[in-house]
Amino acid sequence: MGLSGSIPDNTIGKLTKLQSLDLSSNQITNLPNDFWSLGSLKTLNLSNNTISMNLPSNIGNFGSLEKLDLSFNNFFGSLPESISSLISLQVLNLNRNGFDSTVPLGILACRSLISLDFSSNSFNGSLPDGFSSSFPKLKSLNLAGNEMKGKDSDFSKLESLKYLNISKNLFQGSVVEIFQESLEVVDLSSNHFEGLISQVNFSSLVYLDVSDNEVSGEFFSNLSETHNLKHLNLANNRFSKQNFLKIDQIPSLEYLNLSHTNLIGGIGDQISMLTHLKTLDLSSNHLTGKIPLLTSKTLQNLDLSFNNLTGEIPISLLRKLPWMERFNFSYNNLTLCDAQFSLETLHSAFIGSSNSCPIAANPNLLKTKTHTHKGLELALALTISLIVLLGALLFCAFGCRKKTQMWAVKQDSYKEEQVISGPFSFQTDSTTWVADVKVANLVPVVIFEKPLLNFTFSDLLSATSNFDRGTLLAEGRFGPVYRGFLPGGIHVAVKVLVLGSTMTDQEAARELEYLGRIKHPNLVPLTGYCLAGEKRIAIYDYMENGNLHNLLHDLPLGIQTTDDWRFDTWQAEADENNSISNSITNGNSIGIQHTGSGDLLATWQFRHKIALGTARALAFLHHGCSPPIIHRDVKASSVYLDLNLEPRLSDFGLAKIFGNDLQDEMARGSFGYVPPEFLNQDGSSNSSSPYVITPKSDVYGFGVILLELISGKNPVEDEYPDENNSKDSNLVSWVRGLVRKNCGFLAIDPKIHNTGIEAQMVEALKIGYLCTADLPAKRPSMQQVVGLLKDLEPVMN
Repeated sequence: MGLSGSIPDNTIGKLTKLQSLDLSSNQITNLPNDFWSLGSLKTLNLSNNTISMNLPSNIGNFGSLEKLDLSFNNFFGSLPESISSLISLQVLNLNRNGFDSTVPLGILACRSLISLDFSSNSFNGSLPDGFSSSFPKLKSLNLAGNEMKGKDSDFSKLESLKYLNISKNLFQGSVVEIFQESLEVVDLSSNHFEGLISQVNFSSLVYLDVSDNEVSGEFFSNLSETHNLKHLNLANNRFSKQNFLKIDQIPSLEYLNLSHTNLIGGIGDQISMLTHLKTLDLSSNHLTGKIPLLTSKTLQNLDLSFNNLTGEIPISLLRKLPWMERFNFSYNNLTLCDAQFSLETLHSAFIGSSNSCPIAANPNLLKTKTHTHKGLELALALTISLIVLLGALLFCAFGCRKKTQMWAVKQDSYKEEQVISGPFSFQTDSTTWVADVKVANLVPVVIFEKPLLNFTFSDLLSATSNFDRGTLLAEGRFGPVYRGFLPGGIHVAVKVLVLGSTMTDQEAARELEYLGRIKHPNLVPLTGYCLAGEKRIAIYDYMENGNLHNLLHDLPLGIQTTDDWRFDTWQAEADENNSISNSITNGNSIGIQHTGSGDLLATWQFRHKIALGTARALAFLHHGCSPPIIHRDVKASSVYLDLNLEPRLSDFGLAKIFGNDLQDEMARGSFGYVPPEFLNQDGSSNSSSPYVITPKSDVYGFGVILLELISGKNPVEDEYPDENNSKDSNLVSWVRGLVRKNCGFLAIDPKIHNTGIEAQMVEALKIGYLCTADLPAKRPSMQQVVGLLKDLEPVMN
């Protein structure tokens, strides 16, 4: 809710019968004195605030408490002994605070604990005696990132434990004694454990990390029972010299780190059996022989540096490298053709490797000639051939120049712009934007998943024909959107953010890179970005099937609306016969896709799928990201359908790049989707509204989309009939009036009325009714909306 500061006395402390309190993800700094009188509380969540205080002994007043989450705050000092009064406590999370004492003896009284998280504090000293036998129900224990000391016996009797993370502490003892049959996730890294790893019972393990310890002996002698293991890290221990594991017995493995483990011999071809492997680190060992074929399509991180490997790096592996996140082959005796890599990459990832690129003429072939003058004849013939070829090319160039004079002028002009000082100016139908760039090929373009491809602003110029109007897809609220193909056939939509930003280049780059890491099946992926002078350019995956607004309201191919990436202006100029033939020969043509998605939109099942996918995207942004991301402009034209007709929400996070001081309509939303708390009485946007933008603002926008999907009507400027012939001014007031009179069925789109169960559609209208409540507090969260929509999931005919 954006709450900040201290909670006053005589407010929330008066709610003595309160059982559940969630104040998470605000900016609360302190709690009132009467807060500790809430003795009926069973659930308390204060996580993700800035509360800075000692936790008082009054915490013992919460004797009925079952769940307590104080994570991501600034609590400091000691954990009071009165914690012993919380005998019903099942979940205790103190992650990321400043507690700096020993763990109190009183914690042993909390025998109902199922989950305990003390990670990322400064707890020190030893665990209290009897810790291991005090929690018979404990399933999850996280003590990582403290300064605790202790022995293996502190954990040996936790028989229900499934998750154990005690990394980055000072624990010691035998690694063998810790493992219980129930354990699935174990992280003991960065401690002082020793013992023989081969004696560990790992049959149920999914995740194992014992790196940076003093474990010795050999690796697991029997891996036949590790079929569930996905993550294995044994790096930096004191293992004996041994050959590489028979790793094919762990088919589910996704992460393998055996660096600094004294490996000898060859890697072995069986590693190609690990088809799910994403990370492989075998660095700093004594491995010899050639690199085997690494056929895993999922491999993203590879480190084979500091070994004695020889031979050529397989060509199939070299071709994968530009699409990987990280790789290193340095300090071996390897050879490769280095022509495809930049000098920086060669000096960082291939140190010590030699070049094996083929030369123009094979020396061995020349040696087979019996007469030396035949070599001179060959050289002379090649020279004459090159001269003749060059002359022919020059003739063709000058001969064709008159026929293509207009084309040549345009190309020369474009090339000139790439090398001559800017700024570059571009114009659309409604705006002129300027990229203050001096030399286009010196301004980098960042593509997140292909960091080795050195794109520049000149590549964007080329991809969009110098941001020509012919590649303009739409002019959205943030700026124009262009279609383009980057080198390598990467199909992208290029969105130019034309408004001024309060962020520095460094801040904007950091924010865009953060947005690029946010992945969800129902979000349009941010592929990359470019900072061209003061302009921020966002690069997205191209969405083949356009946006929901155009599809839902049956706009013809010639009409473009805000933010539709699907239809290109040059298509309208194309010859009709050519368009038809292209549609027949090209299976993924725009026309065919539009027709298919349009037909699907005439079914309740497909519209429900779009609603649920969009809800999941917003729920992820609100509840799956920390801090939560508020979209601020949820509307039908922000929802796209990809090649597989899956709904994807676009433009998330862009509003923040313009700064928190933007108090105009841009920050509030689009016409028809603006929540009532940001509107004046005449329906215009109110930039001075006392309300702050919260996730509930997005919930309102989603509610409008849901009403659009079920009614098939525009949010404004449409016909909204009812039995009393009253004329409502917008979709929300019309549907809400019908729902209040139990006449919601009158709002159902005739196109879908007979394609599903009417009662389900009416229930969905009621969900839209809840989402569009006048008061933000009465709107459900997007997590709740997802649950409600899943309950309505229609049965496939």
